[in-house]
Amino acid sequence: MIKVNVVCVGKVKEKYFVEAINEYSKRLSRFCDFKIIEVREENFSTQPNEAEKQKILEREGAEILPKLKGTVIATCIEGKKINSQNLAELIDKSVSFGEEITFVIGGSYGILEKIKNLAKHKISFSDMTFPHTLFRVMLTEQIYRAFMINAKSDYHK
Repeated sequence: MIKVNVVCVGKVKEKYFVEAINEYSKRLSRFCDFKIIEVREENFSTQPNEAEKQKILEREGAEILPKLKGTVIATCIEGKKINSQNLAELIDKSVSFGEEITFVIGGSYGILEKIKNLAKHKISFSDMTFPHTLFRVMLTEQIYRAFMINAKSDYHK
């Protein structure tokens, strides 16, 4: 069974987000070994300067790097904008090669450039900015939707 990981910064505190993520994780269990891997979010001052932001990215990146496996997909605003069908195709290609897939969701200041450069794909869902805890729900649902598209289900309408 294919492994799909989501490596993300920080913990989800809101119960309703946790419940949504758990529901999609449960649904995904029929298609893949789905795992969310959380790394510690760095504490920062209220208004960090650019040097402090870079330090935060480096610390979070140092925790993310050893968790990257298989095909790495970075979620970042400068990534290629894709739709659900595109994501399904991307996942299907990795599944057909038997590759583990690791999605990366950064923290408040994004993803370390080194990680973006290591990623096979950089994707974006929108030009809008979302809280990373909400985006975790959105990504989990879209991964489930992708598997349903690939299974020729009518879930995706």
